[in-house]
Amino acid sequence: MTITEAELDGAREAWGNALVSIAKAYEEHGIEGARSTAEAVLDAAYAYNMGPVLFKPTLASGEQTFRPTKKGALSYFVGHDPDYPLDSGFGLKGWREVYSETSATFIDSDVASWMGWVVMTDKDGQVTKVDKSWSYTKDAAGDLRIVLHHSSLPYQP
Repeated sequence: MTITEAELDGAREAWGNALVSIAKAYEEHGIEGARSTAEAVLDAAYAYNMGPVLFKPTLASGEQTFRPTKKGALSYFVGHDPDYPLDSGFGLKGWREVYSETSATFIDSDVASWMGWVVMTDKDGQVTKVDKSWSYTKDAAGDLRIVLHHSSLPYQP
């Protein structure tokens, strides 16, 4: 079950499309629509059903910087969780387009990592570019799952 470059490309494209779908669900169906969409995204893309995911979101801080649980990841994407009062819902920010620029990949059988930039454009045309790393493994069904997701804003000297 070796992971291929094409699978990594597909996973990044699917992640970007999923982020846009969360934003649109929020606009069309409110927070419950966004939450339902985000839960489906987490179930399809991340390995929370296999154990903790090493998730460090872009805009998380303090004791809640890291989100190894699905509950913490869901709050990051849609907010509205009193257990995570600083989360405003990254997925609710009106995203319309997402693409990635690869720096490098590493593949060793059923484990792979990708590093590069992810560029997101919102409905007002504002662009956000983040440094991102993902690591993946395949689950028992052979589906690619995110086991590490690290994101940060580029360093500004």
